[in-house]
Amino acid sequence: MRSGKQLLAASKFFSQENRLRSWFEVSLTLVLISIVFPLIFFSSIPLPFKVVSSVICGLLYVRLFVIYHDYEHRAILQNSPTAHGVMVLVGIYLLAPENIWRRSHEHHHNNNSKLTLHGIGSYPTVTKQVFLNLPRSKRLLYLVNRHPLTILFGYFTLFIYWLNLKSFFQSPRKHFDSLIALLVHVAVGSLLFYYYGALLFFIGWFFPFFLAFALGSYLFYSQHNFPGAIFFENNDWAYDQAALKSTSRMMMNPVMNWFTGNIGYHHVHHLNSRIPFYRLKEALESMPELEGVPTTSW
Repeated sequence: MRSGKQLLAASKFFSQENRLRSWFEVSLTLVLISIVFPLIFFSSIPLPFKVVSSVICGLLYVRLFVIYHDYEHRAILQNSPTAHGVMVLVGIYLLAPENIWRRSHEHHHNNNSKLTLHGIGSYPTVTKQVFLNLPRSKRLLYLVNRHPLTILFGYFTLFIYWLNLKSFFQSPRKHFDSLIALLVHVAVGSLLFYYYGALLFFIGWFFPFFLAFALGSYLFYSQHNFPGAIFFENNDWAYDQAALKSTSRMMMNPVMNWFTGNIGYHHVHHLNSRIPFYRLKEALESMPELEGVPTTSW
């Protein structure tokens, strides 16, 4: 069995994107959103169908986010000014502007499963002894950061606060796009509330984002925090071991695999983040070293 640099080198074959396929996946997702979103606000369909459309819209936001996430990993559509323009707008729309997202997420990949209190781009994890030795205020903050309600309300805790408010106030010049994302989000939401009322605002604007960000926060947490996950001190950490021993494969049905952009093959993604999401399963099935990793479910 290959490991270390040999395993990483073998995975590079699957990092070759199909440019036409990438554009198809982006276009299909954007077209579906552009169909579902207006059904809620601009059609006379019965309320139950609007609610169903709201759920579908939220799930499509999850898929769009994974595609955007792949672009920021340089896995798809690189060296395309058109793609870059589209993805910058997607990042603004999904409250994950390019500057803070790329910086924090790259840190997450380079520090996945390390025992740390800081948790930049991820949830903090420390040993019980370290936790008990922390000051009371830091213990409380640690528990709040990992609390289920923090994950459930990821719309506010992770996306509005951490990715946008906090990043902008910490470095306004570097993260000016975080302010733009917040202003656009509030402006569009306010206009929809004003013209269509509280009910349609909730169904068509608030809930799809709430659902998408709650799911995203949960997936992000659960695929790195599960029974049997191994965490490393800095000196013992290795990129491939963090991918295979500290990152799970989440078992999903084909429908949820589609909506989540194959993020369930998360260990493959962490082994090589340049593999496009539509080739993760292919890589898994072609590399026996990627079998037998920890599995999780909903």
